[in-house]
Amino acid sequence: MIRGQRVIVYARRLIAAAALFAGLAASPLASAQGTRQWTTDRYDEFQRGTQDGIALRSDGRLEAGLAVAKLYTASESYIWALAQGPKGAVYAGLGGSAGGAAAVVRIAADGTAEKIFSGKEIGVQAVKAAPDGTVFAATSPGGRVYRLDRLGARPGTDKVVFDPEATSERPKYLWDMAVAADGTLYVATGAPAAVYRLAPDSTTPDLLFRTADLHIRSLLLTSAGVLWAGSDGAGVIYRLDTRHPGAKPFAAYAAAHREITSLATDGSGAIYAAAVGAKGPGSLPPLPVTGAVGVSITLLQPGSTSAAGSNSVVPDGSEIDRIAPDGTPQRLLSLKDDVIYALLVHKGQVLAATGNRGRVYRIDPAIAGRFSEVAHTEAGQATVLADGPAGLLAGTSNSGSVVRLQDEPPKPVYISEVFDAGQYARWGRAETQTDGRGAEFSVRTGNVPGAAQGWSDWIPLVASGDARGLPEGRYAQWRAALLPSGAVSSVTLNYLPRNVAPVVDDVVVATGARITSTVSPQQPATVQVVFPSGNAAAAQAINLVQQETSTSPLTAQKDRNGIVIRWAAHDDNNDDLTFAVSYRSPGETTWRLLKDKISDRFLSFDASLLPDGRYEAKVTASDAPVHTDAETLSGDRVSALFTVDTTPPVPGPLHAHLEQGAVLWTFEAHDATSPIAHAEFSIDAGPWQYVEPVGGLSDALSEQYEVRSPLPAKMPAEPATRAGSTEHTLAVRVYDRAENMSSVKTVVR
Repeated sequence: MIRGQRVIVYARRLIAAAALFAGLAASPLASAQGTRQWTTDRYDEFQRGTQDGIALRSDGRLEAGLAVAKLYTASESYIWALAQGPKGAVYAGLGGSAGGAAAVVRIAADGTAEKIFSGKEIGVQAVKAAPDGTVFAATSPGGRVYRLDRLGARPGTDKVVFDPEATSERPKYLWDMAVAADGTLYVATGAPAAVYRLAPDSTTPDLLFRTADLHIRSLLLTSAGVLWAGSDGAGVIYRLDTRHPGAKPFAAYAAAHREITSLATDGSGAIYAAAVGAKGPGSLPPLPVTGAVGVSITLLQPGSTSAAGSNSVVPDGSEIDRIAPDGTPQRLLSLKDDVIYALLVHKGQVLAATGNRGRVYRIDPAIAGRFSEVAHTEAGQATVLADGPAGLLAGTSNSGSVVRLQDEPPKPVYISEVFDAGQYARWGRAETQTDGRGAEFSVRTGNVPGAAQGWSDWIPLVASGDARGLPEGRYAQWRAALLPSGAVSSVTLNYLPRNVAPVVDDVVVATGARITSTVSPQQPATVQVVFPSGNAAAAQAINLVQQETSTSPLTAQKDRNGIVIRWAAHDDNNDDLTFAVSYRSPGETTWRLLKDKISDRFLSFDASLLPDGRYEAKVTASDAPVHTDAETLSGDRVSALFTVDTTPPVPGPLHAHLEQGAVLWTFEAHDATSPIAHAEFSIDAGPWQYVEPVGGLSDALSEQYEVRSPLPAKMPAEPATRAGSTEHTLAVRVYDRAENMSSVKTVVR
């Protein structure tokens, strides 16, 4: 049951007779009565609803988000790169899972697309547009960098401007590019990890720097001419001032994760880095050096690209770090299950494109740990973000598409999950907490789980929070349409379930047992304030969970004069219950009350309260403590027959005589209720010896005994009072099945 219901479900356990003495205490926890509340006010609760233009903030708040509109659907599975030209043209780099999938398409404002490049490689990993409109595309693995002609040129007139095979290092992967204002091109490679610089109209690249890492995964060139590069393997962010010839890269920061998937900057000069994956064994690589240096490189695919292909979770999750203009690092956000593929600073907020749920998050740089889900792309991964004349765009993979993200959705709407009240219920006033202009709320109800199967229409809430004319039903759902600048932080819907009768699940009767000590009092329900495990997105909110207390063993002691009746019961309304215990003999029609107003789930009493005989017990459960007399309901259950026997057997005459060194004796015993269980005898106060009745079986209300008992031998130094004596004392005692005992003795001469 979800936490929002704020009730605790009774344990429903059948209690077997064998578990009576070891057993589980079945006393219920304190539970809510009367009017109840379904509250939604936490991030994980809001997540279970559906969002359209809604931003869900990590502290449990609904705000206006980004409207998602599909611009283009690709024929390939992956869109790895997006670029916007100076006149609003959109270029998308496509990829697949096999060779020949690499392509670049130019997308117009109306969504029509034209393929302007295709290659033999698996994918186009990077697309960049120069200020003059020139478009560069980098393919991988084993690919090249192509210069695509300016707008208006004939498609297919591409030109190779960077060929890794022409370099001494021969890198196997091309991951990212950056273009300076003067047209200088920077290329990030992997296996080995290096950065190359290509001057405008030049065909000979310069090795800018190389590291002992696996890949250079991301590049960022600021307007001030500072180049930032993020590596894969050690998660190092390098800084290089391109305005100074011969400048060496400086390792500005080593992230806690192994792969820097994206870099972004804001107007203040701060750098934002997305890092994913767990670091492997080994220390950080040495400081990078320029030139060709022989190193041993292990060819490994970066974790983020592997995760996109398999829809898997990257070990150790993801994080977003901020490097202040003075170089001070700060962790802004950690995500356990999301892979961060791209970052973009948009209107002072950091946007993160993630997988493997295709979400776009908005992070407030001023408040570490606070974020909002602002868009769901309906794809496995949101892999790239681009901003420019065509607006804010996102590229997705699995399936491949380009979507437009609108800053001010026309009407942000949130629809809650379907709530199950457990019973047919009457729905009352909604209590809402809003900010700004708030929202327009409406509620609908039904009696089947699926809202599309014959539910009521949406009923608007009036100013007091009432939904006038809302039908009764078991299920409910609410909707909030945010008004401009409005926000919602909590919605509580009051409801009153229809009362149902309690149920007594089982009744066990144990005779010959008694509970002599007082059972430990019921411990109150506890409330745990914890940080939920799982996705760190949900872990930002405090989780209040009511849990059942541990049950206490209920142990009965053996006592032939005691009886314990124990039962299990539950109430689907979670009402407090009281119990009454009655009894009757077989064939009787009237139940006689033994005790009522019992709050425990057992009754221990003296067997002498009932005459000997066969009985059955009835336990009646009532929800009277929380209902008026007119609304009180009850349920009962009858036990199996049990026997009460507190009277010992009646012994008959004991006849005995001596014969050839033995005592020959006969005896008869009768019991009105229980069969005779066994008998034993003693001669001259000697040890008690078991004896069987005639026929060998003790299974009747009357048993006869015919026994020849040798006289005990005379012990050394013992007076002659046994063997050889002419007088002996014979004692016999007999038991019924209820362990009632009677005895008789005689003198044998």
